[in-house]
Amino acid sequence: MLQSINPYSSQKVYEIREYSEQQINEAIDRADKRYQSWREVTFSERKKLMLNAATELRKNKREYATTITEEMGKPISQSLAEVEKCAWVCEYYAKNAAQQLADKLIETEAYKSYVSYAPIGVVLAVMPWNFPFWQVFRFAAPALMAGNVGLLKHASNVMKSASLIEEVFRRAGFPDGCLTNLPISSKKVESIITNNKVKAVTLTGSEAAGSAVAATAGSQIKKTVLELGGSNALVVFDDCNLEETVKTCVQARFQNAGQSCIAGKRLLLQASIAEKFTEKFIAEVSRLKTGDPMDEATYLGTLAREDLAEELEKQLQKSVEQGAKILTGGKRRRAFFEATIVTDVTEEMPIFKEETFGPLMAITVFDTAEEAVALVNNSKFGLGVSVFTENLKRAESLIPEFDDGAVFVNELVKSDPRLPFGGTKSSGYGRELSTDGIQEFVNKKTVFINKY
Repeated sequence: MLQSINPYSSQKVYEIREYSEQQINEAIDRADKRYQSWREVTFSERKKLMLNAATELRKNKREYATTITEEMGKPISQSLAEVEKCAWVCEYYAKNAAQQLADKLIETEAYKSYVSYAPIGVVLAVMPWNFPFWQVFRFAAPALMAGNVGLLKHASNVMKSASLIEEVFRRAGFPDGCLTNLPISSKKVESIITNNKVKAVTLTGSEAAGSAVAATAGSQIKKTVLELGGSNALVVFDDCNLEETVKTCVQARFQNAGQSCIAGKRLLLQASIAEKFTEKFIAEVSRLKTGDPMDEATYLGTLAREDLAEELEKQLQKSVEQGAKILTGGKRRRAFFEATIVTDVTEEMPIFKEETFGPLMAITVFDTAEEAVALVNNSKFGLGVSVFTENLKRAESLIPEFDDGAVFVNELVKSDPRLPFGGTKSSGYGRELSTDGIQEFVNKKTVFINKY
C-alpha cells in the first residue's frame, strides 16, 4: 500500500493500493495503442486541447493547490503559484510546439535536405514530490505536443496529485491513454523501463535514483533525461544592490522550505560586505511567517516528511562539529525545521559538499572573483549559480568560468518555459523546457532527396 501523511498535522491523507504487474502491463499496452493514433493528431488539435488544460488548471487551481499542500506541506500561496505556472507551460507549448518541431531545411547539394522531428512513442516520467504538479507538467506539455504519450510514476506521498494531473488532461479533452498515472513504488520501475513498448525515460529526483534508472535504460539502449540534485551558489559581490540582493537570496533559499534542486544553498559573500550582508539577511529571514501551510500568510512550512528533516539535522550537526557556527535557527520539531543560517562554513563540511534539502543557508566568505569561481565549481553538482553585482561587464566575463548549466545575474535560478533547464556533473544531463526540451524525445530524422 502507498500512503501519504500530511507533514503538518501528521494525519494520514490517504492510502492507495499499488498496481499489480498485470495492471501495469495493461496500462502500457493502452498507452502504446493510444500513441498510434495520437501521433497522427494535428498540431492545431493538440494546441486546442493543451489550451483547454491550461484553462482547467486555472479554473480549479484551489482544488489542486489544496491537495499539494495536504500531501507535502507547501504553503498554500506557493501551491497556487505552482498550479498557475503549470498553466503557463501548457500555453507556452500550445503556442510554440508547431514551430519548434517544424522541418529544418539544410542547404546541401541535394534537391532537398532537411531534418524532421517525429515523436518516439511511450515515455516514462519518474517524478518527485517537491513540485508535484510543475515537475510533471514541464514534461507532459512538450511530450504530448510532440505527439508522444506519457506514463507517470510519481512519488508515493503525492499520489493524489498524480491522479488529479491525469484528470486535468481528461477534463481538457485529451483521449484516454495520453497521460497515464501508475500508482506504484520505485521497485516496479525497472520492469517498465525494460518493456519494449516504452521508448524513453525522464527522471527528476536523487542522484541514486537517476543512476539506477540510467543504468537500466542504458542496458536497453533507451534515451534518458536526468534532472537530479543541486547545490547552487549565490555569489554576492561588494558592489551589489544590497537591499534587493538580500530579498532575492532569502527567496532563493527559503521558498518551498528550501526543498528545491535549484534553491540557493551556498551563500558566498565577498569579505568586505560579509558582516553587513549577514546582519540584513538574518533580519529578513526573521520576518518569514511560519505555521499552518493552509494559512495564506505562511511562507515557511514544514518539510515534506519527518525523515527529510532528520537528515538535514544530521548534516548540520556534523558541520557544527567541524567548526560551523549557527547564527539563527537549527532546531527541528517533527517535520518542521527552523529557518537556519550557518557561518564559518568550509569546503569540507557536509552543508557545503552535500545537497541540503531544507531551509538551511551555509555562508562562506571570499576575497577575489577567482576565489568565488573556485568555490562555486568545487561541487559535484552543476545545476546553476547566481551572481549579484552592479558590474555587469564583470558578471558576463565570469559566466564562461562556471561549470553549471545556468548562470543568473542579479536573480535567483528558476525554471522558465522559454529557457532550457538542466545541469552538468551530478546534476544530470539533457534539457527540459524551451525548444531544447521538446526536442529531447523526438526522432531527429535526416532527410536527403535527390533527383536525376
